Amino acid sequence: MGGRRHIGTNVALAQDALRRADAVCFDFDSTVITEEGIDELAEFCGAGEAVAAFTKQAMEGDLPFQRALAARLELIQPSRDAVTKCLEQRPPTLSPHVGHLFEALRARGATVHIVSGGFRAMIEPVALDALGVQATEIFANTIIWRGDGEYAGFDATEPTASEGGKPKVVEFLKKTRGYDTVVMIGDGATDLQAKPPADAFIGYGGVAQRDIVLENADWFITDFGDLVAFLENDQIPPGAAAE
Repeated sequence: MGGRRHIGTNVALAQDALRRADAVCFDFDSTVITEEGIDELAEFCGAGEAVAAFTKQAMEGDLPFQRALAARLELIQPSRDAVTKCLEQRPPTLSPHVGHLFEALRARGATVHIVSGGFRAMIEPVALDALGVQATEIFANTIIWRGDGEYAGFDATEPTASEGGKPKVVEFLKKTRGYDTVVMIGDGATDLQAKPPADAFIGYGGVAQRDIVLENADWFITDFGDLVAFLENDQIPPGAAAE
């Protein structure tokens, strides 16, 4: 389980937050899975190149997220049938060790959430079947279809549909679930924005390394095996603060 270890602006803070975490929120695309779901859907629907450029700008923080989301969906125009067939023909690949990490976190009493700017219709089947994450633990965007299954738009009221959505989700979870310590893990600028109110941000670069994340993450890793090893070798009981 190789990878870059102990890189970050405050690794000790991130490690302490991870060992005490009541909840850990994961981005989905290029974090839990190795693909960008919207780019896969775009390629499947014949709009791949144009959409990928918007995705790159959004993930690096160069374009307001809701603007990028709306523009990409207008290019793709995904029907309900297209989403279903895309998942069947291009099944997502889990990032190495992510399943083991979810197990290690749950063993310590932490709840795992998915907080993503991707689409619930593409996330839920993978999250539930492969990782045991229930729909109620997922915060993501909702595609709206007409009665005939053709694309009609997206739910702009979802917090993850706009800039600053991920910190809103973390704040909501702290208020409604009573979480004291929440850690955010992800690869993009929108994940970095979740702290605060998240207590720590762990940047993941196992799929894509973005300068803004590498330079600002409390702890930056390229292999989830590093987090598994930390949790399994940690001698401080879950919920206890380091001295």
